[in-house]
Amino acid sequence: MRSSLALTATAALVALALTGCTAPAPEPLATSGASSDAIEVTGKLGANPRVDFPTPVSPKATQCTEVIAGDGERLVEGQQALIGLSVYNGSTGEELQAPTGFTDSEDAIPIVLGGNTLPGLLKGLSCGSVGSRVAVVIPPADAFGDEGNQSIGVGPDDSLVVVYDVRQAFLTRADGAVRPSRDGFPAVVLAPDGRPGITVPKTDPQKSTQVEVLKEGSGQVVESGDRVVVHYTGVLWDDNSVFDSTWEKGAPASFVVSDGSDSQVIPGFSEAIIGQKVGSQIGVIVPPSDGYGDQEQAGIPAGSTLFFVIDILGVVE
Repeated sequence: MRSSLALTATAALVALALTGCTAPAPEPLATSGASSDAIEVTGKLGANPRVDFPTPVSPKATQCTEVIAGDGERLVEGQQALIGLSVYNGSTGEELQAPTGFTDSEDAIPIVLGGNTLPGLLKGLSCGSVGSRVAVVIPPADAFGDEGNQSIGVGPDDSLVVVYDVRQAFLTRADGAVRPSRDGFPAVVLAPDGRPGITVPKTDPQKSTQVEVLKEGSGQVVESGDRVVVHYTGVLWDDNSVFDSTWEKGAPASFVVSDGSDSQVIPGFSEAIIGQKVGSQIGVIVPPSDGYGDQEQAGIPAGSTLFFVIDILGVVE
């Protein structure tokens, strides 16, 4: 890639693992209670919420209350979502993060539910679905613990109040129908969590980009100029070594794919994705002419043929 494109979230309150797409969605990791029900949130979706609550709010466990009901399945661990977010000190009422990402005029905050997320925020996010607005109250044990976080104004005994909207959510892995690959194409075997294991054949690669649909999805078709969310692993053809993997980083990547100069990835990567459907898994052999050419790039030797396995998780709206 031309740059590090792993999605990130903001501040000390966000960030990432995996679930299968065929299993039923698990129950949320938190439920409503007196503390979360006491958070008064007004305003419509698409506008910044107005938040009021009595202080101090001191729950014994993380609680969540769905203020506006969403549709579809709840968010799960390993999933990336785009959210609007506001955060308050539950003990003092102080605003720690002003409402961000709630309106169409603002970019939503990308967040991946997982091991690097504050435990209470992870629990609270599991209560949401696309189109929902949720109020979450987080005790110190599920926030910053006995040390607090003085840099953002949170003491060791302070709870957090979080209000978020789920504006969009993406697949955790490709969920399309499996298709057989041609003879001589690299072999791909998936781990239970979806990450690919790749074996490149000991043959000379072809000189042009070769695209193979390993799983055929049924979602939106990716067009030139779209910003996509993907998981991918890239290996060198010569020695089958992994040079880049979002799976290893613990979060999907997001970038613009294009057949023009606005593309944020190498031409072969864009060619593999444009015209494919969300939910698909794509294998692509990228020769140097559609990759990095005769220049060494971030540990990739000059003149390298590359092979990627790409899960298309969604298109950013």
